[in-house]
Amino acid sequence: MALQTWWLYVTVVFLISGTPGPNMLHVMVQSIQHGPRRALASMAGLMSAVLLCLLASAAGLGALLKASPLLYTAIRYVGVAYLVWLGIKAWRAPVGIAEEEAATPQRSLRALYLTGLGTGLSNPKLIIFAAALFPQFVDLHRPLAPQLGVLVASFVAIEGAWYSVYALGGRSLAAWLAPANRRRLFNRASGVLFIGFGAALLGARV
Repeated sequence: MALQTWWLYVTVVFLISGTPGPNMLHVMVQSIQHGPRRALASMAGLMSAVLLCLLASAAGLGALLKASPLLYTAIRYVGVAYLVWLGIKAWRAPVGIAEEEAATPQRSLRALYLTGLGTGLSNPKLIIFAAALFPQFVDLHRPLAPQLGVLVASFVAIEGAWYSVYALGGRSLAAWLAPANRRRLFNRASGVLFIGFGAALLGARV
């Protein structure tokens, strides 16, 4: 892979990862609700989804999805349903401290990981990137394995850095959200955003 191609890739990944989307919103919400340390489990789930999508793209799944519109449509609908479910769940989340403690027991790290994994796998930005853009940076005239190692490692490093930024932002935001009316507004705004991401995935074309 030429150096200029790698720089272009890094720039594209930096901008795509940093743009608010389901992954970054999920990191911020989990950091607010459970604290940055427990949110690491959610980040691990999201990063697992990133790795799975990129490796699937390298294995040719992107070409398979393009060749099979029915399969791509089915996957897209599953992702839409999951994002809408997250939106409804966020909208209906409890807001009072006593209410929240009574209605929402502390979730296990496994549950946080699996929710992060599901969010990542239904992320329209990641799906479109893995299926349509990622293969464009692979030079077929050079050894494949070293290129994939560099591309995947670069994506993971950039994505992980943005997770840290959003998690720390969530920790700072948590104090401001202490009043019930602000927490309710944040929950409903998060719910609308997740549903909006689902709508974006529904209308996506690769």
